[in-house]
Amino acid sequence: MDWATILAPAAVTAAASESREGIVPIDVIWEHVTSLNLVEALTFIAFGTVCLFYGWRVFKILVIISFALLGLVLGVWINKTLIGGNVAWLAIITTGVLAFLSIQFMRWGVSILGAAAGSILTGGGWLAVGFPQQYIWAGAIIGAVAGFLISFIVFKIAVMLFTSLGGSGLMVVGIMAVMYQHMGAKTALEDMVFNHNWFLPVILLAPMVLGMILQYRFIGGAKDWNI
Repeated sequence: MDWATILAPAAVTAAASESREGIVPIDVIWEHVTSLNLVEALTFIAFGTVCLFYGWRVFKILVIISFALLGLVLGVWINKTLIGGNVAWLAIITTGVLAFLSIQFMRWGVSILGAAAGSILTGGGWLAVGFPQQYIWAGAIIGAVAGFLISFIVFKIAVMLFTSLGGSGLMVVGIMAVMYQHMGAKTALEDMVFNHNWFLPVILLAPMVLGMILQYRFIGGAKDWNI
């Protein structure tokens, strides 16, 4: 009996599985992308486009929504990890508290979101150039510190950074979902996502850069915009 012949398919499967494993949970991200239906994907595209180009107009609302969602996730996590009771009331409380704090400390909220955007930006760059994934946290920390400091030096840049990144992310996710489910691009997309480390960072950061450039021009021409 030729054991090499028998075990070869299993070895190939294991190798393919290992190639998809890493510090960055690409398989989880891909699962969320492919689970969107057409209406959800189009909503992502529409809302993402608004945030990408005109996020500076509604950045305060976006900050409040971001921290409200963070409070919701925090409430669910606390209930699941520590309490194990009625998750509804705890989630409502944490959502309300973080939303209220974001209103009272808007500049700090923008700074935190700017730090998160900077972290994603440099982490994506780290992944795109092929550096080891186990050290991606180093690049992410550099971006987080830079994004946080920029928020206190040039506040408008922090606003453009997190709104354009958020808008780009929503738009790209929606476009990929439409292409995957309705345009016959399943195989090609899966190959690009799982076999080319540069693909996800590039398609996320390219629209973000365009959004920041356009937002900068829009803000410069909007004399009534008040931080």
